[in-house]
Parts: sequence; structure tokens; C-alpha cells
Amino acid sequence: MSVTIKDVARLAGVSVATVSRVLNDSAPVLEATASRVRSVAEQLHFSPNGAARSLSMQRSHAIGVVLPDLYGEFFSELLRGMDQAAQRGGYSLLVSSSHHDARGVDAASRAMRGRVDGLLVMAPDVAPGALEKVLPRSVPTVLLNGRAPSGAVSAIAVDNYGGAAAMTRHLIELGHARIGFIAGAANNAEAQQRERGYRAALKSARIERDPSHTVRGDFTEAAGVAGARALLAAASPPTAIFAANDAMAVGALAFLRDAGIQVPTDVAVAGFDDIPVAAFLNPPLTSVRVGIAALGARAVEQLLEAVTRTNATTGPAVAPRREVLPTELVIRASSGGPAGARIKS
Repeated sequence: MSVTIKDVARLAGVSVATVSRVLNDSAPVLEATASRVRSVAEQLHFSPNGAARSLSMQRSHAIGVVLPDLYGEFFSELLRGMDQAAQRGGYSLLVSSSHHDARGVDAASRAMRGRVDGLLVMAPDVAPGALEKVLPRSVPTVLLNGRAPSGAVSAIAVDNYGGAAAMTRHLIELGHARIGFIAGAANNAEAQQRERGYRAALKSARIERDPSHTVRGDFTEAAGVAGARALLAAASPPTAIFAANDAMAVGALAFLRDAGIQVPTDVAVAGFDDIPVAAFLNPPLTSVRVGIAALGARAVEQLLEAVTRTNATTGPAVAPRREVLPTELVIRASSGGPAGARIKS
């Protein structure tokens, strides 16, 4: 028998109208009441559109994807990999942006409830505690490149720390001792891991880190322009710039070109992600390859494994998994290293 909104209202001790307001986010409700209603709805596997999850093995054949942003080549490539894997499994994607915060993740996941068989969530800017509060418990979920909350959710990531350390070592081996770093946002888990890798490689090489050689960015091209400008204005400018993602490396290259600074003769440049356009820049960009499309495809594959083994009456039955994909250095002309070389990190 299908669960109805009246069942949720009765068990939560509220009116049907209150349940509707909570699940559709159509009007303010006291947080304690809203939390109780959502908890009961999840326990009963009830969704606002009536697609009752308690019907055995019912499938929508759709996957929900919540990304922090939808702009840029990284997300385009990630979605390409997800879509290809989903199509192979007979699934379609429903995509939304969280706009980098927990409320956005909550709104997107609740809008998809009852319409998807599983969720892929990329939220590296959201703290684990905040994320745990908004992720649905009755739907199989896989996190991408975020900080998984208390081992309760499956997660897949790339080796951000190892990749950044390997790139820094590459620049050191080329003879650079003054390596500038354009970091990502301070609260971003991936940015933190990449900065830690950069610092660890300097420390291992016994190179004292100059605080003026680290500037904060936000993974955009504009941040790369501003970061390169700030680094070159330092009292002792770096001879190499390592940007924590390729978009910022593209911005750095643009600034250096406009300033008449030769790459890599005057300043070497390297990025992270190896977006498809990296090979076609002038000069071609040295980068840490993460296999963006492969990351998206693997996340879908992991999620579909969980979906197919989920019992519709008891919720997710698959134990949470952690998977870290290796990175690879792709060395091109922008760093002045041997062009075309690839090194596993």
C-alpha cells in the first residue's frame, strides 16, 4: 500500500498542510517541526510528488546531480563522463547547482526527491556537519571530491594532495626555488588538499616557503589574473607559478602575456585538472591530469551499483565506500620541462 501525505502528517503529529509546506518549501515552518516532518517522510520513503519509494523495486531511471557550479570546462567535462556512464546503464541525469552552500544542496536534493533513484553531490565548499544534515538518508548517495560526513556516505575523489605535491616537485627539479601558488578558496576541501601538497613538497625539499608566494583565489580565470599580478609584485617574485586549477592558470597566462613576460623563459606556469583546452593554449599548459570525465563516469558507476542493490523498503543496503583516483602529471611547454612527458603521481 502506498504511503500518503496523511500518513506522514499523522506520525509527525501535524496537519497535512504543514507537511505540504515543509516538503514543498512553500512557506516558513518552525525548524523543529520541519525537521520532524522530514525525518518521518524519509522513514516512510514518502516524496512530495507521490512517487512512493515504498513500492518494491520502483525505479525512475534518473540520477540527480548536484554540483557547486555549472560554469566552465571542468563541470562540462565532468557531466560528459557522467552522462555517458548513465546512458550505458539506462539512466538519465537531472542536474542542479548548489551555488556552493548547504542550503543549495538541501533545496536541490529535496526538489529531486521522488524523481531520482540516487544522488551525486559535489560540495567541497560545504562542511561535513552541514552536509550531513541536508543529505537524504533514504536515497543512495555518492559524494565527489568533498569531505564525507562521518563515513555515512560513499565518496569518490582524486588524489589532490599527491597531485599537487608531484607538480611542485616537478618545478623544483627544473631548478625553481621560488614557486608561487595561487590557491583556491579557504573553505574548499580540494583547495586545502592541493595547498597541503604544495607546502609538503617544499618542506621535503627543504625550501623555506615565502608567505608572499601564496595568494588566495576562487578557481576562476579572473582570480588567476589577480593572483599572477600579486605574485609578480612580491619583493622577490617567483620564477614559477603553480595555480590550483587550470582556470586560474589560464588567467595567469593571460596576465603574463599582456605584461610581456615570456612563459616559460621568464616564469614557468602549471595548473591542475588538465581540462581539454590545456593542450591547445599558447604555450600548452603543464597540468595535473585528474581524468575529469573518468571521475564523473566512475561516480555514476559506483552510484548505480548501490542503486541496484538497494531494497526499496529498507533504504540503502550498500556499505559506504571510499575511492581515490590517482593523478598524473602531463608536462607541456608552459613549465619548460620535456614536452609530452607523463608521470604518475
